[in-house]
Amino acid sequence: MFKIRYFSVLILIAAAIIGFFVWREQASHGRFAFKLGLDLSGGSHLEYVADTSATPESQISDSLSALQAVIERRVNAFGVGEPVVQVERGGVVGTGQYRLIVELPGVTDVNQAVAMIGQTPTLEFKLVKPGMENQLADASGFLNSSAFEDTGLTGTYLSGAQLQFGNGSSGALSTQPVVQVSFNAQGAKLFSDITTKNVGHELAIFLDGKLLSAPVIQTPITNGSAIISGRFTAADAKSLATNLNLGALPVPIELASTQTIGATLGSEAAHAGVVAALLGFAILSVFMILWYRVPGIVAVAALALYVVLMLALFMLIPVVLTAAGLAGFVLSVGLAVDANILIAERMKEELAAGKEAEQAIRDGFIRAWAAIRDSNIAHLIAAVILFWIGTSVIRGFALVFGLGVLVSLLSAVTISRTFLLALGINVERPFGRFLMNSGLRK
Repeated sequence: MFKIRYFSVLILIAAAIIGFFVWREQASHGRFAFKLGLDLSGGSHLEYVADTSATPESQISDSLSALQAVIERRVNAFGVGEPVVQVERGGVVGTGQYRLIVELPGVTDVNQAVAMIGQTPTLEFKLVKPGMENQLADASGFLNSSAFEDTGLTGTYLSGAQLQFGNGSSGALSTQPVVQVSFNAQGAKLFSDITTKNVGHELAIFLDGKLLSAPVIQTPITNGSAIISGRFTAADAKSLATNLNLGALPVPIELASTQTIGATLGSEAAHAGVVAALLGFAILSVFMILWYRVPGIVAVAALALYVVLMLALFMLIPVVLTAAGLAGFVLSVGLAVDANILIAERMKEELAAGKEAEQAIRDGFIRAWAAIRDSNIAHLIAAVILFWIGTSVIRGFALVFGLGVLVSLLSAVTISRTFLLALGINVERPFGRFLMNSGLRK
């Protein structure tokens, strides 16, 4: 009996500490302050179409994962806070084009956002077919695709790039800017195999689909490095090296649409979400206290702890909060209230059957548990399905909603039960009469 009261005090102390942590971090904009999504903080939304037509079906998934990683690396290099980069497939049941979604909170200049993504170079190495050395382009200057043989060696295998001048040679060309690229272990082996088997053949180097040069392979190159030359200025070569270091795209992308959300609009949306959450909580609290009295007060206390725990989880995971996410949070609060109502009604039935307060509390929780469990499992299944097949907005809602369902189980079943038992222990008969007069018994 003493342990239950002691545990209740520990819960309240822990809740106070967590609440203070949440308040301090948000007030001071500390490391764990809330991360707001594009619709709440303002920023830019960019949508690109990924061209996978030249990518083998078996490699599309890996290529798109690499594409996402490259864009994340480029965006993070500019210090954008909490960017969202993800790949989606449009069409019915995901049968359309692959699209790259990039959200940049705080960046409200679309041109600046596009510049951050930049024209990340697509680097390719292709062999010139024997006998086609003088037929690389037609009379109009367009590349003759039939003159080249794909080697599978692309910028995906790069480990680094740096600006050089003339590759250390002497003479007039010693001041020509070039870019030396180094391959990772897998790329070095592939490059070594290509150059070993094709000595005397031309190896064409393409950047964004344009032919830069087609040097003849003089000897096998086994050190895992190559020289990219062209009509570069020093600035162009330096920029190319920088972009290659940030990551060459494994598949080409094309900007399809842009959207800007102003900081003022985002701030208003965040304020409206907070007001809606507070108003909803206040209305629910008044209802629970007026209808169930003491158990209602306990339910409100459990809900307050639930809100504190959720906010702390948002900070620590962290969860990027969006308007859809806030809607999921408010809905999960309603589910937590629903669990408390089921518990209170079951307790009412147990008291009506003549049981003492403590036993009525215990049996009420036991009888309510099956309905609460089944309801929450159904909601979790819905959250998982929404997260699995939904778009980015729907996934944000599903994540917060599913997390809220799990935490509400803790607050409704464990915390509420502990508080009620702590109030009922050793004052069983008086408390039973108090419950009877407070509306649990009619």
